[in-house]
Amino acid sequence: MPKWAHLGLAALLLISTSQGGAADIDWWENASLYQIYPRSFQDSDGDGIGDLKGITSRLGYLKEIGITATWLSPIFTSPMSDFGYDISNFYDIDPIFGTLDDFDALIVEAKSLGVKIILDFVPNHSSDENVWFEKSVNREDGYDDFYVWDDGKLNEETGGRDPPSNWVSVFSGPMWTWNEKRQQFFLHQFQVKQPDLNFTNPMVREHMLDVLKFWLDRGVDGFRIDAVPHIYEHRNADGSYPDEPVSGWSSDPNAYDYHDHIYTKDQPATVDLMYEWREFLDNYREQNGGDSRVLLAEAYSSVETLSAYFGNSTHQGTQLPMNFQLMYLSGYSTAEDVVGSIDYWMNTMWKEHQTANWVVGNHDTNRVADRMGAHEVDLLNVIVNALPGASVTYYGEEIGMSNVDVECTGDSCEDRDGERTPMQWTAGKNADFSDGQSTWLPLSPEYQRYNVQTERGVSRSSLNIFKGLQALKSSAAFLAFKEDGGFSYEAVTKQVLQIIRTNKISEEYRILVNMGNDMEILDGLASKTYEYVLVTAYSTHYPGQKAYLSERIILMPYEAVVLRWLA
Repeated sequence: MPKWAHLGLAALLLISTSQGGAADIDWWENASLYQIYPRSFQDSDGDGIGDLKGITSRLGYLKEIGITATWLSPIFTSPMSDFGYDISNFYDIDPIFGTLDDFDALIVEAKSLGVKIILDFVPNHSSDENVWFEKSVNREDGYDDFYVWDDGKLNEETGGRDPPSNWVSVFSGPMWTWNEKRQQFFLHQFQVKQPDLNFTNPMVREHMLDVLKFWLDRGVDGFRIDAVPHIYEHRNADGSYPDEPVSGWSSDPNAYDYHDHIYTKDQPATVDLMYEWREFLDNYREQNGGDSRVLLAEAYSSVETLSAYFGNSTHQGTQLPMNFQLMYLSGYSTAEDVVGSIDYWMNTMWKEHQTANWVVGNHDTNRVADRMGAHEVDLLNVIVNALPGASVTYYGEEIGMSNVDVECTGDSCEDRDGERTPMQWTAGKNADFSDGQSTWLPLSPEYQRYNVQTERGVSRSSLNIFKGLQALKSSAAFLAFKEDGGFSYEAVTKQVLQIIRTNKISEEYRILVNMGNDMEILDGLASKTYEYVLVTAYSTHYPGQKAYLSERIILMPYEAVVLRWLA
């Protein structure tokens, strides 16, 4: 029996990383990223709302579960019409979350733990309470065209002014609103309280570079750029704005889907802006040293557009144009569906750029337990961490948190609060999120079952499966993903997904995931003998057990296993 047969997973990985190197990769290429929604991660002062001191107190947890970097949803000064995505001061912290001193202390603690900090950067718009907008309304020098303004069209019947175009905002209704004081329409792709900045104005771009530098100087490691496709709009040569064609996807003229947004999304100038910001960050690194500063791009766009945001033969753009394909899976998805979602990304992004990232969820999307079912939470976590590239986890997905039924409290009349409820740390009062009398959103009624403290003590809990997966990402086979033949994936049956990771020298992993509710019998997958190193709750196997793939292997419904072979 080999000497490693009864070693734990961590010890196995120490052996594996010493047995073979990998192609030189930058830190973000294989990173485990983690989104924190600051209101809901940890409250330090008893007001029921999460804050920076609370996050700082929990950074050790991120280190524990193997997180490379965490990105924080907006923490900047804001009237909170859109929970921080309406920024009134890009250079300061909202008092709800703390102070700049609190932020600096968070950075110090994060660096001591080796956890990188990424900020949410919201360049498309500001709050209408931002001093920049006030100056623009008043046509102050330098700010006259800081936002997108237009006289609109003269209505010959009424003598009044109509909007410049038929554009509809993301939150429904006209994208143009009349400002009585300035006597012009201003553009807002989102809420009326979120006027769009005018990036055709060089002064706006200079201000945004200054914002980036301000936070880079305070020690951040990168930015997640919000709403990238919406930054630029098309304007005709004569200064007018063209109407967008009807899409046929909706019968409601006030709905966003009513039009095909060919003039208000993914404009060529937006691609160039990503290159400009990447060059700025790369130059900052050259001047100040340290690791690469990273850009994540939030863009619900075609993979061809995401490829352009990443870069081309002459320019580099955002390192991580976020890949949301696996978020579209449901409880009815098969292994073949999963392969189709993976292929959509890999056939373009891997083929052209050798890059990949896989997003599990975010603050605008139902949690995995609701999209796919609680029994498939571990399956998706296994898949996104077994595939090559970076994984992006929304807080709480590692413990299987689910949506909570809550009333709409903002965000235009759409309820996205269900996936934003407080983090579940223990089975105690308020899940140890806050020692106050109440929390800003209600806790899940299941928090006493699904919480960090409880799951730490359960060997096959979602949390421990997640931690085991993060450990695997540092193995020689997983780090060899850029080498030829370093990975493969396929649906070996309609319901069983197989992912292979290997360094082709000393180590190979086979990950098998049964997406179905029936037992699967697999014959003759390989000629080698493997060992189980990680198994999920539905498995009848156990770590250390042999797997003879030349014979028969049985997978229970919704079972996932990680098998390992050593030369």
